Amino acid sequence: MKDNSLKAALQGGEMQLGCWLNLGAAGAAELAGVTGFDWALIDGEHGPWDIAAIQDQLRALASVGQNAVVRVPVGEAWILKQVLDIGATSVLVPMVDTAEQAAGVVAACRYPPAGIRGMGAAVARASLYGHEADYTARANQRICVMVQAESRAALDNLDAIAATEGVDVVFIGPSDLSADMGFPGNPGAPEVVAAIEDAIGRIRAAGKVAGIFDFNTAQYPRYRELGVTFLAVAGDATVLRTGLAAAAARAREALG
Repeated sequence: MKDNSLKAALQGGEMQLGCWLNLGAAGAAELAGVTGFDWALIDGEHGPWDIAAIQDQLRALASVGQNAVVRVPVGEAWILKQVLDIGATSVLVPMVDTAEQAAGVVAACRYPPAGIRGMGAAVARASLYGHEADYTARANQRICVMVQAESRAALDNLDAIAATEGVDVVFIGPSDLSADMGFPGNPGAPEVVAAIEDAIGRIRAAGKVAGIFDFNTAQYPRYRELGVTFLAVAGDATVLRTGLAAAAARAREALG
């Protein structure tokens, strides 16, 4: 397995643009992998949590040389173990509200003595089923650990979360954060925007990579100015829905 070029790019301060994959389809993942993004995220939280399908999507992305991230549904050790063993090198964990939760995520992604990850790599895709004999010696540094801050509690504890050793990226979830702040469906509310900008500054001050999801291209220069380098700009389900709706509308307009 290759080293984690996405982690290296982020640590080098390079802007990395990505696409969210919610359809759970290897074909969609493969397509996203050749359309100019720097990474693609397989969403196991709001997409189908099917470990075999996630493995197929990892294979599809690897076949076209695309960096893959897997978002797990929850930060439990057994779930992270499965995702890492099928070959994920970057994982995103939602709803991390405390430094203790962040430390638990890191531990689940590290082999002992640095963590609690189970020593089953010899039979897993992660090591090419034992072909990469030194996988366990290299994996702790290879894995990119990303946690999501998407609640008022997370913002209250953000400095400690970002300071957690082993956390590489802190990702802001605008939709859940805005809902928790009392503005459901309105991540553009001034109070939410102010909270997000403050959070990005605190993440960067801790020396960690800041990430966010936003389809509004008008916001991208501001995010870059703030120091965001892990930026999700599209999603397969959304692009397909809007593209198909536009095609149907054009056809009906052409026919009068």
